[in-house]
Amino acid sequence: MTGSWRAFGRLLLLQASWTYERMQGVGMGFAALPLLQPLRAEPERYRAAVARAADYFNANPYLAGIALGAEARAELDGAPGEQVQRLRTALCGPLGSLGDQLFWVGLVPGLAGLTLSGATGGGGAWVVAAFVALHNAVRLGVGYWALRAGAAAGLGVSGALARSKLPLAAAYAGRFAGFGVGIALPAVGAWFLRAGGAAGWLAAGAAALAGAGVARVQVRLPSPVTLTLVALALALLWRWSGA
Repeated sequence: MTGSWRAFGRLLLLQASWTYERMQGVGMGFAALPLLQPLRAEPERYRAAVARAADYFNANPYLAGIALGAEARAELDGAPGEQVQRLRTALCGPLGSLGDQLFWVGLVPGLAGLTLSGATGGGGAWVVAAFVALHNAVRLGVGYWALRAGAAAGLGVSGALARSKLPLAAAYAGRFAGFGVGIALPAVGAWFLRAGGAAGWLAAGAAALAGAGVARVQVRLPSPVTLTLVALALALLWRWSGA
């Protein structure tokens, strides 16, 4: 599709255009402009398509390209505006759920756990650099694939999404997160206690008591994976600060 690379570059700025009224809608409209250029010969149709593209939208930003590509293809194919609007609205939930499972619950915690394990094992800054490089490689690859897949499917994107490997990838990403965090817990814990001496043991005991207290009163907190990674990151900062 004409303008795919420019649209993909603009999608990387999607969260920078977030608003309370339209969520990611303004960013989606900005990213859609290169894809909708063929409609400029018909000003009224072009303005209506751009307005729909900038309407309310909210999904995982890494998979938003699927909706953008599908919507642009439907507009170019002459689909009714109401049908295009229903399509983008229907895609918000599935793309949000799949994207969050794939990245926020799966890939990012898993990579972070492996990174913490490597850092405590002596890998240093190279391990962190590898984490950043790998995460962004996956993010960019999936993002561009999403845009092309949506553009190829058009109004049939829901079926294409169901037949894709995204649901399977999301399931495996969750297992990968468990693997990465599972390795990090004993590795970072042993390193922290070994380096911290008596103070480390006291800190670990205090953290355990605090955790038991939180569980007892059932205070609503972020997910266990998030809390675990935050705790491990604080341990690393404490150690590297020379405390």
